Amino acid sequence: MKEFRGRIAVVTGGGSGMGRELAVQLAAGGAHVAICDVSDEHMEQTLAAARAAAPSGTRLSAHRCDVSDEAQVLAFRDAVRARHATDHVHLLFNNAGIAGGGSFLTADRAEWERTFGVCWYGVYYCTRAFLPLLVASPEGHLVNTSSVNGFWAAIGPNFPHTAYSTAKFAVKGFTEALITDLRVNAPHVKVSLVMPGHVGTSIVFNSAAVLGHPSPKEMTAEDLRPLRERLAKQGIPVDAITDDQLRAGMQQMAEDFRDKAPLGAADAARIILDGVRAERWRILVGEDARVLDERVRATPEEAYEPAFLERLRAAGHFAGINPPG
Repeated sequence: MKEFRGRIAVVTGGGSGMGRELAVQLAAGGAHVAICDVSDEHMEQTLAAARAAAPSGTRLSAHRCDVSDEAQVLAFRDAVRARHATDHVHLLFNNAGIAGGGSFLTADRAEWERTFGVCWYGVYYCTRAFLPLLVASPEGHLVNTSSVNGFWAAIGPNFPHTAYSTAKFAVKGFTEALITDLRVNAPHVKVSLVMPGHVGTSIVFNSAAVLGHPSPKEMTAEDLRPLRERLAKQGIPVDAITDDQLRAGMQQMAEDFRDKAPLGAADAARIILDGVRAERWRILVGEDARVLDERVRATPEEAYEPAFLERLRAAGHFAGINPPG
């Protein structure tokens, strides 16, 4: 699929970040685009940007859908078929994701399962729902977003990252297994695995909203207690840190993740779409992703030692990805 003009593309998590940029760039290339998200406001912003970029006659639609709920996914599929008057689609980008459920031991079980549900079951349910429509097209391409956390289950030696990493490992394995399955049973449908490094998005803010957490500025003393306990375990004198200072630190961390990333969401989307055009099954997004992949493969038994991340940071990668402390 060397160009997207006239193709029908479905993008989950299309309200912000890479999903928004994928939708806008696909529309600019003449694709008809259907997005889903849990935020109507964010989807309207995406549609406005896509309309401004798209040539005349391009069909754009937005659909509210929680991809972790199969009934909503099936309703989304049916709505896409109706709005675009089609029995097939050409492209499916399983992009939606949130972060949460860091520790399997201490995190709230509902939060852990919600994170896993969006990041894994969202991919599974949407692939189940839309793959027959990809197969029904003359040519199709399935694009699943995993992460560097799909081959490196960490964000640092002191911060458990289990729910997100587990889901992203599942996405990686599922997508790689589909290479053979599609080659045997639907060779006109290609599949790509996307593994971004640190891309500047609002995932920290969006995840908090989806999980029902307050924003950093709204956190109470009780909300801050787990962070205080974690800092204390690391020998940091938390009694000298005020709640307002902690709130400011959390806010700054989320803003820095979005605004100071080595790669922006628009550039990440371009890398992904170039990979799809080239029919590459494995798309590493960002120099940090390439370096991390190389180093994990070279020394896998060292990957979870503190010195491993220190060496990455000394080389200029993954600075500032951890929460305060």
